[in-house]
Amino acid sequence: MKTFSIEERERIETVIRSCKVCFVGMADEEGRPYVLPMNFGYEDGVIYLHSAQDGRSIRTMKKNPRICVTFCSDPELICQHPEVACSYRMKAGSVVCEGEVEFESDFTEKERALNIIMRQYVDKKFTYSVPAVNNVKIWKLRIDTVGAKEFGIMRPGSISYKDRAEF
Repeated sequence: MKTFSIEERERIETVIRSCKVCFVGMADEEGRPYVLPMNFGYEDGVIYLHSAQDGRSIRTMKKNPRICVTFCSDPELICQHPEVACSYRMKAGSVVCEGEVEFESDFTEKERALNIIMRQYVDKKFTYSVPAVNNVKIWKLRIDTVGAKEFGIMRPGSISYKDRAEF
């Protein structure tokens, strides 16, 4: 089984759009890692996230706005031989994005960001109350660096764990 780098923007965006959750990593002043699973939206090289106005993540990012956001698409267990433990592997795509978070304060831009986030999950338009928009913290991550890979690419003779009858 092989791992390949993904260079094409369209393929990278396909992985991102296939995900329902991303993982956001940050480091506090003492260098302690903190990772959160989050809902997100993506448009034109920007990842949009939302949270409460305050909390550990907000306090951390005010001191160090550099974050890492990771996506992993539809993992599937595969193997080359069902009796060989080392031949088992996950088949999936992954994207790792880094950049500096900005917090959006403009009301209209916050509404736009919420619509981008919702579009990741449902094909429906929403309206938002003024208190709802005012009480949400919108994070914008303009991606500085991105790395993407497909891993567990099946060779001829590999078996998908979904086909359990063959195991």
